[in-house]
Amino acid sequence: MKIDNNKVVYFHYRLSEVGQEPLETSDSDQPAAYLHGHNNILPALEEAMAGREAGDDFAVTLSPAQAYGERQEGQQQRVPIKHLLTKGKLRPGMAVKVNTANGPRDARILKVGKFNVDLDLNHPFAGLELAFAIRITEVREASLEEIDHGHVHGAGGHHH
Repeated sequence: MKIDNNKVVYFHYRLSEVGQEPLETSDSDQPAAYLHGHNNILPALEEAMAGREAGDDFAVTLSPAQAYGERQEGQQQRVPIKHLLTKGKLRPGMAVKVNTANGPRDARILKVGKFNVDLDLNHPFAGLELAFAIRITEVREASLEEIDHGHVHGAGGHHH
């Protein structure tokens, strides 16, 4: 079955900055999952998935504009620690999620204080040329509920 709109796609990936060590990989036991055509992954990555099928292995390189955008100056902000969704020991350089009026946002810690953290609100991968190594493990029809909700349910997807 070829990847097309309203198909559920399960895949393993390795994400690296071009020429560098991996930044992120999928769990070797649990593939990532998304609903094709519903903007659940980067648009350029979704476009590279279209027409492929289970068993396909491929690589795709995305420019910063195709991935998480260019780094923006002036994106540093001091935030009360209580607004972080990431819990545990905080340290500079750490990627975190911060609660904002527009929902959760990715950020990187610049400095940790007693009550506040200084954050870089650029996405941690902003400004990077990213290389994805992809292995598609399964493609299936989406359920009507998944299509209605706009995302995958169950293993590798969203749980209600």
